Amino acid sequence: MGNMGLRKFTVLIILITPAWAGVVDNVRTALAQNNFSAADSYLNSYRAQAGITPEYLEAYSWMARAALAAGQYDQAASYAKQTEALSVAELKSRPLDAEPHLPLALGAAIEVRAQVLSERGERTQAIALLRTALRTYGNTSIRPRLQKNLNLLTFEGRLAPALHEEQFLGSKPPTLTQLKGSPVLLFFWAHWCSDCKAEAPIISELRSEFAPQGLKVVGPTQLYGYTAQVEHAAPSDELAYIDAVRHRFYGGLLDMPVPISKYNFDVYGASTTPTLVLLDKTGKVAWYHPGAVPYEELKGEIERVVR
Repeated sequence: MGNMGLRKFTVLIILITPAWAGVVDNVRTALAQNNFSAADSYLNSYRAQAGITPEYLEAYSWMARAALAAGQYDQAASYAKQTEALSVAELKSRPLDAEPHLPLALGAAIEVRAQVLSERGERTQAIALLRTALRTYGNTSIRPRLQKNLNLLTFEGRLAPALHEEQFLGSKPPTLTQLKGSPVLLFFWAHWCSDCKAEAPIISELRSEFAPQGLKVVGPTQLYGYTAQVEHAAPSDELAYIDAVRHRFYGGLLDMPVPISKYNFDVYGASTTPTLVLLDKTGKVAWYHPGAVPYEELKGEIERVVR
């Protein structure tokens, strides 16, 4: 097909694509522009054409997230409760993890409800909500997300959970018990995570800076079942790929022990990568942070635990 034929084919696709297709992207784009009315219009159009689907529910959950970010707590709670109710109704006819949109919608709904309660000073109720959700959905893909939100409310000051360390890359990981007496930074990362690659030089620099104070770094990761080249990778192939990524992008941290276990991500709620967790010299969690952290902020947190 020549260029002219390709152009005609592209135009045809645009003409026959329904206006309500790609509802998640359309809603997110509108909300990024703080245009709730346009987002609502996309949702209504989609629902009129396709009904309530997992994709619709994920898009609807972004209304809750955007309202929370804007400090509109009543509206956020309303969107979240509606998303959760509709998601639970969907579970009567399909498993939660049959496709990706429904778990994203339900996880976000529970997360927003808990965060609204916390923002309102109802911390006990937020913790109870998340613990109930963990009992209900603890064997599904949203467990780490629920655990993350529970950890944000309860983790600091607690003894850090032991890591599973049977499988690892690099040097054999010491247990957290063996590391007591030293401050420890846990750096949860993923082979596909660009933010993790950007965080690695920061962590390498700070580890060198605080080595005289005994700072140790452990970098847990897990298998995800795929690589950049293979959609369904065997564990041995993915492990080799992770090691290649480690050598290419984590050169300053090649001596960092890397325990590999989904359990560690579940217990630490590392649904966001990177997730950074600082332990004090007694082995207790001093700081818990899902997401990337700039140099100065991370340095300030480390300074608190090395004293």
